[in-house]
Amino acid sequence: MLGAIIGDIVGSPYEWNRIKTTDFPLFGPKSYFTDDSVMTVAVAEGLLNGGKDKQKAEAEIIAAMRRYGAWYPDAGYGGMFSEWLTSAEPRPYNSYGNGSAMRVSAAGWLFDTLEETEEFAEISARVTHNHPEGIKGAKATAAAIFLARHGAGKAEIKEAVVTKYGYDLSRTLDEIRPGYFFNETCQKTVPEAITAFLESESFEDALRKAVSLGGDSDTLAAITGSIAEAFYGIPEEIKKQALERLDGRLRAVVERWTI
Repeated sequence: MLGAIIGDIVGSPYEWNRIKTTDFPLFGPKSYFTDDSVMTVAVAEGLLNGGKDKQKAEAEIIAAMRRYGAWYPDAGYGGMFSEWLTSAEPRPYNSYGNGSAMRVSAAGWLFDTLEETEEFAEISARVTHNHPEGIKGAKATAAAIFLARHGAGKAEIKEAVVTKYGYDLSRTLDEIRPGYFFNETCQKTVPEAITAFLESESFEDALRKAVSLGGDSDTLAAITGSIAEAFYGIPEEIKKQALERLDGRLRAVVERWTI
């Protein structure tokens, strides 16, 4: 989960100031957490509270997301999600936005089997993003995390994602980067984020490569970072820098998660 939060913080200065290079300060005065981190923490808390009871997990995720949305009303949510957060009767709205994938990382860590991981990833997505592409993006991301933390190599992770989810991972970052632009869909974010991980050489390099695509930088880096954490781990100095940029409430959930 922390890998997603760090990716969000690292990518945040470039969401509206997009770059096409890996040469940039990893942390700076404009590096801050956004809705990606807030909802990642909310889903993690919901899954922790819900346990393996699927119905309870769904209810807890909804409650946590709405609670955190009220605590952080200006975190940068999309319009339809903002309406969902304050609706008297929150219902899924058929979204295929990349929000389902950026917030799912906890599901990749909490469960003992790939099947369970995918089931709870779908639950976390469908409370808002019940479009097949929104669900697919969350499941593919969680599955990649699950496989990485269980020692799968990059070739195995790539094959699993391509075979099971049908994403095209054949293009290199150098082929993607020139024509890539800001895009908030799972279809145009998740494959690119996974490719950034596949081409990376370290946790930090993965984040730099994701940001360098020049797209929805904080979300790209959050998805890439969530997988890279499971594969590489997180260097202590990067972890320290990120935690310093969280407030007490978010940091407490991260610490609970660690325990």
